[in-house]
Formats: sequence, structure tokens, C-alpha cells
Amino acid sequence: MSQIDNRLTDVFRTTFADESIEISPETTSDDIPGWDSVMHINLIFAVEEEFGITLSMQDLETLHNVGALQAVIDRRLGRTDTG
Repeated sequence: MSQIDNRLTDVFRTTFADESIEISPETTSDDIPGWDSVMHINLIFAVEEEFGITLSMQDLETLHNVGALQAVIDRRLGRTDTG
């Protein structure tokens, strides 16, 4: 697991107040109890704060799963690899 993956897992655990959360690229809102529209906004704010990035509306439209979120974070951080 990369440093970004670890940090993103921590963001999910903190946002949803659940230390047992495990995420994968295929994880969606259907997989995490309580992930509704309000929690989605909280999650986005937490991701932006943790990684020091700002997500555009175009970025947000692509977020269908955690893998898409990881790709956006990598792109915003200027990373071309996921390791």
C-alpha cells in the first residue's frame, strides 16, 4: 500500500469515525455505511485538506469509486505512478 493509500484510508476512517474501514480501488458509497451525500461532501473537504489540493467540478464528476478518487489525487499531486 502506498503512502497516499495509507493517508486516504486514514481520511476515510476519520471522516466516518470507523477505524475498521478498509478501502480498495473498487470501493463505492454502497460499501461504507453512512456514506450519503452529506458525508460525501465532508469526505471531499477532508481529502482536499489532507492532500493540500482543490478538486474541480470536473474532478468531482469522475468520482465513481475510490480508485477514481486516488487517480484524481495522483493527478493533482503531479504523480504519474501509484506506488
